[in-house]
Amino acid sequence: MGGLPYHEPPEPMSEAVRDLHRVLASVEEELEAIDWYRQRAEVTHDPSARDLLLHNMNEEVEHAVMGFEWLRRNVPRFDEMMRLYLFTSEPITEVEAAATGAGEDAGQAESPAPENPSLAIGSLRA
Repeated sequence: MGGLPYHEPPEPMSEAVRDLHRVLASVEEELEAIDWYRQRAEVTHDPSARDLLLHNMNEEVEHAVMGFEWLRRNVPRFDEMMRLYLFTSEPITEVEAAATGAGEDAGQAESPAPENPSLAIGSLRA
């Protein structure tokens, strides 16, 4: 059985949590497939096999991104973080520092945890 295993019994979980698990497991599988196809393409000596493997890899990229978009639309924290980090040109750690104020008060204690650090899922109804 592939995908992420449940770490708790799934029966008492809401459908929304189980759907989130399904999408996270699918994204993980797509990312793993991208890695496998890339490795295979890198070592093959047959140009037509390389082209096929890279084509398949790119299909998996599409599938992974579709999963990320579902997460963005259905999990507010994913939406927030994607809006913060994606499609920026600054170094990623500088984006984080600007967002959190890190580096401004060197030596200060870390910011307190957010009030609601959960991965609360929005409505699954469109």
